[in-house]
Amino acid sequence: MTGKKGQVTVELLLVLPVFMLMLFFIMELGNLAFQTILYHHCAYELARIGSLVAGPPGGSKTATSDLGKATIKMESALSQMKVNCRLSPSPYFEPTGADPQVSATGGTHINEDLVVSLTCTARLVFPGANFFLSDPPRSTHRKRIQVQVRMPVEKPFFQ
Repeated sequence: MTGKKGQVTVELLLVLPVFMLMLFFIMELGNLAFQTILYHHCAYELARIGSLVAGPPGGSKTATSDLGKATIKMESALSQMKVNCRLSPSPYFEPTGADPQVSATGGTHINEDLVVSLTCTARLVFPGANFFLSDPPRSTHRKRIQVQVRMPVEKPFFQ
């Protein structure tokens, strides 16, 4: 019986590091999922702000959108969000087609979407797993996350 005294301890020492690595890996995936959802929400809010600001002012008969004004407002809002993100690439407008209601009356009114892209850096916090999930160089324990959101620009229609 004296040879079996340390068997449980040896088995525990062999299994415990693998178990802990798996546990930390699952927890790190949850951390990354949380940060990804946070960054998507930030991009959504920035796109919403930009689409409201980019459109022509109320009562104006012009249908041109102002990307510069929208970008300034989005950068200002992003600086207040306290996240490690930047607008990259720059926001841009993408035409989505003519409004069929306006085309029926003989006019033209081109709808646009504002496309906002954020490049964020997520911090990995759990030991072991961050080595496998981080971007090179591995010693920084950081993961780059890119998100993109489209939002229609609000434009009034005048006949």
